Parts: sequence; C-alpha cells; structure tokens
Amino acid sequence: MSETVLDVKGMACPLPVLRANRSLRAMAGGERLRVLATDRAAVADFQAYCRETGHDLLAWSEEAGVFSFVIRRRPEDRDPKDP
Repeated sequence: MSETVLDVKGMACPLPVLRANRSLRAMAGGERLRVLATDRAAVADFQAYCRETGHDLLAWSEEAGVFSFVIRRRPEDRDPKDP
C-alpha cells in the first residue's frame, strides 16, 4: 500500500499536527500518511491526536533528530441512515 509523505521538519507545535490533520481529511479511510518532523513535542502530540481522532498511529521512530510517524486514516464515517 502506498503512503503520502508530509514533511513538516522545522515547524514547531502545533503546526505538524495541524498540517497532518489537513492532509488526513483529504485522504480516504485506510490510507496512510507518513509525517516527518523535528519538533520533539510531536511525539506526544501525535499520540494524543490519534487517540482523540480515531486515526491509528501505526509506528513512530527517530533517526538523527527526525521523527517519522506513520498514521492510518480512520475508516470513513458511516452514514447514520444506514442500518
């Protein structure tokens, strides 16, 4: 499965999460977004963001000061009219 890459290196909180949120809203349910960030606060921010929104934080890692987060967009919301 392919993934979209969002480079927010050099941006400080809350911009990495806000940019990721904008990207995820444009994606279909189940698609993956990889976010590259340098802000140390992004670790806690993305954990909380995914917990609150229902997106899956599949993995995160850090290498040479760059954090990589892999997020799977939550499934599309069902139409409440559907049984």
